[in-house]
Amino acid sequence: MRRVWQVMAAGGGMGRAAALAALVLLAGSGLLALSGWFITASAIAGMTAGVMFDVFRPAASVRGLALIRTGARYAERMLGHDATLRAVAGLRGAVLAGLAGLPWDAMQRLRRGPALARVVADTDALDGLPLRIVLPALAALLAFAGAFALIAWLAGWQMAVWICGAHLGPALAAGGWGLRHASGLARQALRAERDFRSHALDLIAARDDLAVHGRLPAQIARAMAAEAEAARLTARLETTERAVALTQELARIIAMAGALGLGATGIRLGMFGPAIAAMCFFAAMALAEATAPLRRAVADWGRIRDAADRVAPMLEQAMPPPVPAVPALPLRVADLLVPAGGVLAISGPSGAGKSTLLSQIAGLIPPAPEQKITLAGRPISDWPEPELRAGLVLVPQRVALIAGSLRENLALARPEASDDDMREILAAMRLDHLRGGLDLRLGDGGLGLSGGEMRRVALARALLRKPRILLLDEPTEGLDEAMACHVMGQITRRSDGAALVFASHRASDLMRAVLHIRLD
Repeated sequence: MRRVWQVMAAGGGMGRAAALAALVLLAGSGLLALSGWFITASAIAGMTAGVMFDVFRPAASVRGLALIRTGARYAERMLGHDATLRAVAGLRGAVLAGLAGLPWDAMQRLRRGPALARVVADTDALDGLPLRIVLPALAALLAFAGAFALIAWLAGWQMAVWICGAHLGPALAAGGWGLRHASGLARQALRAERDFRSHALDLIAARDDLAVHGRLPAQIARAMAAEAEAARLTARLETTERAVALTQELARIIAMAGALGLGATGIRLGMFGPAIAAMCFFAAMALAEATAPLRRAVADWGRIRDAADRVAPMLEQAMPPPVPAVPALPLRVADLLVPAGGVLAISGPSGAGKSTLLSQIAGLIPPAPEQKITLAGRPISDWPEPELRAGLVLVPQRVALIAGSLRENLALARPEASDDDMREILAAMRLDHLRGGLDLRLGDGGLGLSGGEMRRVALARALLRKPRILLLDEPTEGLDEAMACHVMGQITRRSDGAALVFASHRASDLMRAVLHIRLD
């Protein structure tokens, strides 16, 4: 939680928001206390013959406090939410940087859904850290400190200790109990909600298969059971929240009752007058506003803590710095050297390990001890990953496209590429006929294109990158013979100067290779 707060507070503005929130509390308490003093003092003056009473300055002070409270509340809302939004934006950027700094094998283990949920849902949940935890706590401490000093000056320290202690003591006790109790309930409720969403999504995505195999009722039952468990835990969480709220109300009543008793004693002993006693009573009533956010904090603490536990490890990662391309070739695979412009083909039956060998060359899988894969005389595992990724591109058998325009998909390889460069490479892959051109919108995973078109877009993106080492896994799969010959011709021509390594079953592809490895 401390690490998350450090990142969020770096955006600035939290101190101003806390000061304004404290000013709102002090102005509200002062307004009610001064009004009580004013009414009581006016009544006493009205019952006493021949007493002159100045109504103008107290009345002006009441109006002034009302205006201060309204203006401070408006400013606190603006500055507080502005600071929180900047804090969440900074946190989201730090999480994205942390994800980008993960090693490749760790990044591969991250499924797209959980990674996206971590960035979006968790950072959104953490906006409650400043809004509902930190800023209200700081404002309450400042408000109680100011109220204690004023009440001690006007009515004595005994009255100040009673009023502030009667609010803070039960609030801290109830808050400590509520935070511990609600934290576990919130985590369980979140787990039940995630189970419900998972079962519901599975139910939607695999409805036909579940129905065919007779598993539809069982899946519905699992989803409904998870939803019922989430509702039960949420109800228990609300019960905890109401218990904290009840404690706060009882603390307010005790503070007010004690203020009445101490006020009567002070009047009898001549320590202060009835107007000051009334002021202390109304101050005891108004200060309950300072502890009111505790109820919401108890309800949200578990969700915030759960999100922080997942986000904090990502903040320890560092974004890799930009690096130049891999400086040198050749690539050595076993006893074969693939120089700049060299072409190595890998063939063999399905399951022989062609994709595995390509992943080993790409540095995604450690090679076996007896295998020798080097780049410029250096073992591939010894190359720093940022440098390796800067000069090496792998197009796997299952290509990955993002939801967005065709231009956005190509820009992943080279953001600075011009539209003319992109159109040229699309024409080389015979994709210039696509309706909409670079502005064509693709669905998730490239939805809207055929399998062959998706593969050619992925190949165009790899060629646009102009890597030093280009690794292709079944580059012409799903293409007819004429299109396959054209695509491979464009690949070999446009990758001139790079080391080209591809795995394929197609004889026409294998004929283009100078070097050949067959796996049995």
